[in-house]
Amino acid sequence: MDYFLYRNGSLYAEDVAVADIAAAVGTPFYVYSTATLLRHFKLFDDALADMDHLICYAMKAASNQAIIKTLAQAGAGMDVVSGGEYARAKAAGVSTDRIVFSGVGKTVDEITTALKGGIRQFNVESEPEMVVLNRVAGEMGVIAPITVRVNPDVDAKTHAKIATGMSENKFGIPISRARKVYETAGAMPHLDVIGIDVHIGSQLTDLAPFELAYQKVAELAEQLRFDGHDIRRLDLGGGLGIPYVQSNEAPPLPADYGKLIERTVGHLGCEIEIEPGRLIAGNAGLMVSEIIYVKSGEDRDFIILDGAMNDLIRPAMYEAYHEIIPVIEPVAGAEQALFDVVGPVCETGDTFAKERMMPLVNAGDLIAFRSAGAYGAVMSSEYNTRPLIPEVLVNGDQYAVIRARPTFDEMINRDTIPTWL
Repeated sequence: MDYFLYRNGSLYAEDVAVADIAAAVGTPFYVYSTATLLRHFKLFDDALADMDHLICYAMKAASNQAIIKTLAQAGAGMDVVSGGEYARAKAAGVSTDRIVFSGVGKTVDEITTALKGGIRQFNVESEPEMVVLNRVAGEMGVIAPITVRVNPDVDAKTHAKIATGMSENKFGIPISRARKVYETAGAMPHLDVIGIDVHIGSQLTDLAPFELAYQKVAELAEQLRFDGHDIRRLDLGGGLGIPYVQSNEAPPLPADYGKLIERTVGHLGCEIEIEPGRLIAGNAGLMVSEIIYVKSGEDRDFIILDGAMNDLIRPAMYEAYHEIIPVIEPVAGAEQALFDVVGPVCETGDTFAKERMMPLVNAGDLIAFRSAGAYGAVMSSEYNTRPLIPEVLVNGDQYAVIRARPTFDEMINRDTIPTWL
């Protein structure tokens, strides 16, 4: 459920008309619903209510400080994957004992920054990383809390570019070698081995891969405890999918996911962490764009938008589907036709949808991309010297621009011309 609904023939974000935001900030732009963000967070928090737990929002999904602060005030921790995300979390007021540092390629500078500033744990992804972390912590005279990310070789049955839990993927340590790796970690004087980490992929629409992975984690936890390790925390990752397509496919509910966690690892008595991102932010955001032209082609018609692949890259990168709706509600029984929905960038890949059935529209009309809150603004770029588009947060009948559109001068003046030119 989200809080983007038609009211009196116009699309609203909570109690604010989307067309009013467009008139004030220009198009294209992202708009997020506070009520939707909080509702989705609460679904996870309630799902794990019977277990000691922390919901660590995966900031890579949408990392604006306003979104981070909204969720942190509701009780969320943060999962970060870079020094920049760590700095964002701190800037938004997140306590460092609620920040988990994941990622396969942590640098010495990132490790040093997190150790100085404070960290809940590092999710270690390789033996070389473990060695570096132990060395840096030793030089600083501190102890680094870690979990080891294990790769359970489980097919998440998701898009190949967002699957992370198979032996062919770059993430984690093969679970077959885990006991030996934990033995090595346990002998390192500046590491505190506190648990196990696993994450098998994103946009999962079936609980079966989770169940298989978590069963393997439970078995490993018992083995590691037998070996003498104090396994007291399980980071089970994220990955629960959202319904991008209006079809009969219905991803599992957080409540069912919580029951699965309790069934597979609840008996271990560990503190549970999960790292949802997409399900919290995905349906909490729209990208709104204006139609520049409606163009008739040889064998198809095109809706050409002022939004482009640099603003929302998911369709070009992942062949991702987003429902596209007019901001002004079509009348019942309105005529429809097939269109390719495209942007103005000089790439054939700048295509949002092919042969999409849409109501008849005109230049100047506004359209909205649903389910654009996750991996939208965070993956945008300034390709073709197109400014990053504004982000707007709605809260009831209020809204605020939480990232402004830069001017061309601001963009161009970041360049430095050498003295010899």
